[in-house]
Amino acid sequence: MSNSKEPTGPRNEDHALWTIVGYLTSGLIIWGGIGWGLDNWFNTDFLVVIGMLTGLVASLYVVWLRFGRN
Repeated sequence: MSNSKEPTGPRNEDHALWTIVGYLTSGLIIWGGIGWGLDNWFNTDFLVVIGMLTGLVASLYVVWLRFGRN
């Protein structure tokens, strides 16, 4: 018998969904913000896009590490 403290069923799936949305949103905001700051510092206009793409890829990787591997 397992003494796992994680909930099972639909409630657990709701938590997983919101966790994934949070990871994706925070990656875009944080890395996009870093790109925006570097754009202002270097007087360019493309680093925000690179930052957002970096955040998206990093977030997808974290989601895969957390939920994709079994």
